[in-house]
Amino acid sequence: MSVWTELVGQRHAVEVLREAATDPGAMTHAWLLTGPPGSGRSNAARAFAAALQCTEGGCGRCQACTTTLAGTHADVMVVATEKVTISIDEVRELIGVAQRAPSQGRWRVIVLEDADRMVERTSNVLLKAIEEPPPRTVWLLCAPSPQDVVVTIRSRCRGVALRVPPVDDVAALLVERDGADREVARMAARAAQSHIGLARRLAR
Repeated sequence: MSVWTELVGQRHAVEVLREAATDPGAMTHAWLLTGPPGSGRSNAARAFAAALQCTEGGCGRCQACTTTLAGTHADVMVVATEKVTISIDEVRELIGVAQRAPSQGRWRVIVLEDADRMVERTSNVLLKAIEEPPPRTVWLLCAPSPQDVVVTIRSRCRGVALRVPPVDDVAALLVERDGADREVARMAARAAQSHIGLARRLAR
């Protein structure tokens, strides 16, 4: 089971990210992953981070993959916030981390799950770090839509758009991954409007 397994209904996005993880010519240092709630932006960012650290492009079994997905890899930093905005001090701290060379992995990866929560002044602080990153640092920014991020940041990132996955794909994942009853899985997926995390909780 690879790191991409849970990204159901996202074939195009997975193809783009998988190619970048395995082909240096397709790789860039800053990414913007967008999609509506439930599309799996955060899951896609974590899967991509794992694939970047994995020598096989995201096997899902090695230490690099398992520690990244578990949130314990030394060179992968995931930032999520419950606050209305991300502060300048928080971004400056991230920039400091981003300047360090990876200690164990192939890349230093910074995942900013709520990039849309930066005001323009904070975005401008991040902009220089994205424009001139160290050679082994990758920024993965997540937001509901490209328009939720200031244009200067957006223009320096490669965009990957995710969509809400089909109900049948979410139900199939619940059956295969969690052993849910087929009919229960379909009802849960429909009730959750294809939001995988919510569908999983409902199925349980």
